[in-house]
Amino acid sequence: MDTLKPKESLVRTCLWITTMVAIILGVGYFSFVVVADKGTPTWDYRPVKSLPSESPYAVYQKNPLGQHVSGKEAN
Repeated sequence: MDTLKPKESLVRTCLWITTMVAIILGVGYFSFVVVADKGTPTWDYRPVKSLPSESPYAVYQKNPLGQHVSGKEAN
């Protein structure tokens, strides 16, 4: 009985390696194009005030001490 031996082919092996390298490079290029830095964004949110009482949408009056909570003034 003849035993089956794998058929070795240098061309087929090189073709598979080239295909896998092309897939890896293609995914890398795709990621670079999609995720790359596109420069300065067109939108501008401007700085947000840290204290809630300084917001124009605040519910409470502005605290004269400039703190988040009312309390004793620091010396």
